[in-house]
Amino acid sequence: MKKIRSLLVANRSEIAIRVMRAASELGIRTVGIYANEDRFALHRFKADESYLVGEGKKPIEAYLDIEDILRVAREAGVDAIHPGYGFLSENPDFAEACAREGIIFIGPQPEVMRTLGNKVAAREAAIAAGVPVIPATSTLPDNPAQVRRLAENIGYPLMLKASWGGGGRGMRIIESEATLDELVTAGRRESLAAFGNDEMYLEKLIRHARHVEVQVLGDLHGQLIHLFERDCSVQRRNQKVVERAPAPYLDEATRTELCETALELCRKVGYTHAGTVEFLLNVETGCYYFIEVNPRIQVEHTVTEEVTGIDIVKAQIRISQDARIGEESSGLPAQHEVRLLAHALQCRITTEDPENNFTPDYGPITAYRSAAGFGVRLDGGTAYSGAIITPFFDSLLVKVTTRGQTPAEAIGRMDRALREFRIRGVATNLHFLENVIRHPLFRSGECTTRFIDDTPELFRFSARRDRATRLLRFIGDVVVNGNPEMAGRKKPGHVLAPAMKPRGNRSNLVSTVPAGTRDRLKALGPTAFAQWLRANPQVMLTDTSMRDAHQSLFATRMRTRDMLDIAPHYAHLLPQLLSMECWGGATFDVALRFLKEDPWERLAKLREHIPNIPFQMLLRSANAVGYTNYPDNVVQFFIQQAAQAGIDIFRVFDSLNWVDNMR
Repeated sequence: MKKIRSLLVANRSEIAIRVMRAASELGIRTVGIYANEDRFALHRFKADESYLVGEGKKPIEAYLDIEDILRVAREAGVDAIHPGYGFLSENPDFAEACAREGIIFIGPQPEVMRTLGNKVAAREAAIAAGVPVIPATSTLPDNPAQVRRLAENIGYPLMLKASWGGGGRGMRIIESEATLDELVTAGRRESLAAFGNDEMYLEKLIRHARHVEVQVLGDLHGQLIHLFERDCSVQRRNQKVVERAPAPYLDEATRTELCETALELCRKVGYTHAGTVEFLLNVETGCYYFIEVNPRIQVEHTVTEEVTGIDIVKAQIRISQDARIGEESSGLPAQHEVRLLAHALQCRITTEDPENNFTPDYGPITAYRSAAGFGVRLDGGTAYSGAIITPFFDSLLVKVTTRGQTPAEAIGRMDRALREFRIRGVATNLHFLENVIRHPLFRSGECTTRFIDDTPELFRFSARRDRATRLLRFIGDVVVNGNPEMAGRKKPGHVLAPAMKPRGNRSNLVSTVPAGTRDRLKALGPTAFAQWLRANPQVMLTDTSMRDAHQSLFATRMRTRDMLDIAPHYAHLLPQLLSMECWGGATFDVALRFLKEDPWERLAKLREHIPNIPFQMLLRSANAVGYTNYPDNVVQFFIQQAAQAGIDIFRVFDSLNWVDNMR
C-alpha cells in the first residue's frame, strides 16, 4: 500500500477541518492554506502547519490559485492534496498539475473529471450507459440567437445550469424567452466567479420533483460500491438546506434500481474515489432522471456516514493509498457488507437572515453555545465566541447531523439540538430550520424541491427574547455609564462601616515618620542605590496591593480615599519595603474610566502620606499605561512627568519580549 505521510487540504473552513481530522486519525501530517481574509479562520490553526496563498488576490481567487497552492505543496513537502468541495475540487487542470508535480490528487482521474465534472459530458455518458436523462441542450453557444433556438427546441420552463461545479451556483429558472438572455448572462457571471468557468446548459424543468442522490466509492482496481442514497429535496435557490438518509419515500425495489443505475454509470466511465450521482424523481410519474455526477466529497456526506458507519473522507485517502474494497485491512467493506444502520438528517446553520431575504450577516460572534449529546454530530468552521465572520465566503457556520433508529427519533433529536444553540452577534437561520423540521410535510417525508417556495408558514417566527444578552448589556451599561435613574439624586452618606486598621502601640501616627528605603535612595542616588541593592543579601519586598496585582478582586475596587486611610500605617510600619507599586498598569485606566478619579491626584496624595518608601510604577513598555502602542517621545515625556510626581522606580513590563534584551 502507498503511504501518504503529509497531506495538503486545498480548501477552507468546515471541510478543511473535516479532512484534517480524518488525516490526523490516520497519522498523516496536515498542511493548510488560507487567504489573507482567512488569516484568523479556525482551519488555519487546526492544521499542523499552514501557509498564506494568493497574496494580493481577491479572497475567492486565492483558493483558485493553482500555481501558488502547488508552490506551498512543494515547500511543505506534501505527498497528496485533498481538494474538499467547491473551489478546485472539480477542476481537472488542478488534478493534472498535481500529477506533474508528483503529488497525489485525492479524487478521480482528470479525464473522468472532465467527463463527469462537465454536466453536458456527464449527460452524454449517462445516455451511453442507458441511464434515463431529462431533455437538455449541449453547452450553450455565445450567440444569444442560437441560445434562444436551443431553448425553444427543449420547451419552457427551463433550468439553467453550470457545466462545471455545483452548489446551485449559476442555476436559474427560466419561465419564458423574455428573461432568457438576462438570466443566462447572470448565470455565466456567477459560474465564472465560483468555478473559473462560465460554460452553461439548459435543462427541462420538472416542477414537482424530489432530489435524491446516491453516494458511490470506487477503488483503483475497478471495484465500486454504493452507500445508498440521500434525500436533498429541501432546497432554497437550488442550495440544499436539509438532507436526510435514507430517502423516506423510496421502496426497496426503487432504492435497489436507483443505486445500481448509479453504479452502472460510474463503471462506464471508470470512476474512483468518492462521488455522488444525483437524480430527480418525478413525483407525478414516479420516474427518475439523471441530473449530474459530483466527482468529489459532498457537503452532506455526513448523513451517509451516520447511517452506514463508513468514514467517507478516510475512504478517499485510503483509496489513494491503493486500498482495495472488500479487504479487511482497507477499511472499505464489500457491497454486501454495507447496510443501513439508522436514519439521519443534516441541517446547515448559516449566518443568513431569513427575515431579511436570507441576506448573509457578518461581524463578531459575541456568544456561541452549541448542541451536544447522544446522536448529535457537529462539523463546524469558524464558529466560536469571538470569531469574526467575514463577508467574503460562504455563510455556513456549522453542520448539525443527528442520528436515530427511526426518522421520527432523528428529527426529534435535531429539534432538540437546534434549540440548544445560542448564537449571538450575527443573524442565523436557526429558527427557520426549526420550522422546516417541525413541518408535517417534512416529518412525513413528502417534501419536494418546491417545499420552501410553496410553504409561507416556514417564515413565521416568534419574537426573539434573548433575555441573557439584553440583561448583560444593561448591566454593562450601568457599570460603565451609571444608572440614568440615579442622575440628579443626592449621594447617600457613608453607610459602610469604616475599614479595620492596624491596632496596637507599634504605630504612633502622630510621631515623625521613620527613615525608610526612599531616604536611602535619595542619599545614595540611583546608581549607588542599585549597587547597594545588588550587594544586599536579604530578600527585598515590593507591595503591589495598591496597583493591580489583585485587580479582579481588590485593587480596582479601591478608591483613593480607601488607599489614603491605610497609607500612614505603611509609612510607620513598613519603612524598609523596597517599594510600593501603586501606579501604572491597569490602575491608571481604571481610575479614569471606572472610578472617575484623577490618577495624578492620587499619586500626589499618596506621596504626601508615604514620604519614606519608594513608589514603583508598572510601565507597559511602548504602551506606557494604555492599551495601544505610543510614539517613543510620548512615552519618554510621560515617564518624566511621573518621576516629577513622585515615582522612584520604573518596572518595565514585558521588557524581555525584545530579543536584544534577552541577549
